[in-house]
Amino acid sequence: MIVGGTASTGSSKKARKTYLRSVLNVHLTGSRPNTTRVESPIIGFTEEDARRLHHPHDDVLVVSIRVGDYNVHRVLIDNSSSADILYYPAFQQMGIDRARLTPASAPLVGFGGTRVVPIGSITLPVTVGDYPQELTRNIMFLVVDCSSAYNGILGRPTLNSWKAATSTYHLMIKFPMDYGIGELRGDQATARECYIVMLEMEDQHQAMCIEEQRTVVEPVEELEEITLNESKPERTTRIGTLTCQPVRQALITFLKRNQDVFAWNHEDMPGIDPSVIVHKLNVNPSTPPVRQKKRVFAPKRDRAIAQEIEKLLEAGFIREVYYPEWLVNVVMVKKASGKWRMCVDFTDLNKACPKDSYPLPQIDALVDSTARHQLLSFMDAFSGYNQIKMKESDQEKTSFITSQGLFCYKVMPFGLKIAGATYQRLMDKMFAHQIGRNVQVYVDDMLVKSLFEKDHLSDLQETFDTLGHTT
Repeated sequence: MIVGGTASTGSSKKARKTYLRSVLNVHLTGSRPNTTRVESPIIGFTEEDARRLHHPHDDVLVVSIRVGDYNVHRVLIDNSSSADILYYPAFQQMGIDRARLTPASAPLVGFGGTRVVPIGSITLPVTVGDYPQELTRNIMFLVVDCSSAYNGILGRPTLNSWKAATSTYHLMIKFPMDYGIGELRGDQATARECYIVMLEMEDQHQAMCIEEQRTVVEPVEELEEITLNESKPERTTRIGTLTCQPVRQALITFLKRNQDVFAWNHEDMPGIDPSVIVHKLNVNPSTPPVRQKKRVFAPKRDRAIAQEIEKLLEAGFIREVYYPEWLVNVVMVKKASGKWRMCVDFTDLNKACPKDSYPLPQIDALVDSTARHQLLSFMDAFSGYNQIKMKESDQEKTSFITSQGLFCYKVMPFGLKIAGATYQRLMDKMFAHQIGRNVQVYVDDMLVKSLFEKDHLSDLQETFDTLGHTT
């Protein structure tokens, strides 16, 4: 339970007296009918709303919301909180200038009587629900710097302003709109992850005011853009300018000679031979298939979906399906460029698949392994996940619905729980004779390293040969 903050209007004696007067007004006017109240549609919950959950449960309601241009996950819905809270690490990741914070002196008092003073407050636009039942409101958050598994908390100020009804049994919020009822579903798996993290956290009662420090690190080397094909000037790569001239010229000649290893569109990539690896879905046979109802999107998003479907069909990544047992919706996410990215909501399918415990490399170990090497080349796999074929019998389990029809993936898509493990397994298999010696790989990011400049071309050639033999 969190009290204080905006609800108490401050910690001074004057503020407390003002709040006590408002309490007295409630007692005096509580029995008077409110003749100006506008009737809202009746909100109710049914067993159908709880069908997608694992029962029995006592999970908290944790949702994802859009705050400005950012999708913020792990937001706790807390009816016992008198303030809306944004935790400082999330505030930092959103890249908001700390100067925008308004000073806030009213402390927050939590369970056990611990007191935390917010760093400040800020008003941000928050969007929830799906079009056309999409709600956007400005919310004043108190920014708090203390330990939490959550990125934020939506408390009574917001829930009351939305006239929202919450159900912890159904893990859902419903709120009245001009034309019907809007919905916001909780994420049961995320709620349990947060619960475990909170149990393992050390106690931290008092917020620490951390002054923002900006350390600007100047790059030690500039990158120069090199055209690999004079007849196609858009086909370029970049190399460092500090390399000695003979090595640099030899590297440019080598890259132009091996430009067929590079890819600029899907036609340049034939994909991974299925005899090397395919992606399989180990769906629990006791889990019933889930067919989601089609979501309605705004015209702009629907056009973006149509364009993405056209690209995927042209690349041969998807195919049309009929009568699929599994069927999910797409989710449109706005990129920093302002364009839309289409993602598929594989939440239900992921719940039905066990986790693949194949280990990913340790980032710090990869960084340490590059010490004392004179030359490094960084490569990123072009549309890497989509180069792995889906097992034919599992393809229709990835079916999704759009205004253009029903489609499924012929290749491994993003969003599947074990896709990262499958890709890392492929890379470890491909570069088994090179990893640790002259190559390091983390999922679809590859690094070719050479202790001496003179050996770098031979290391690159070995890596390019490996890439060519796999496809």
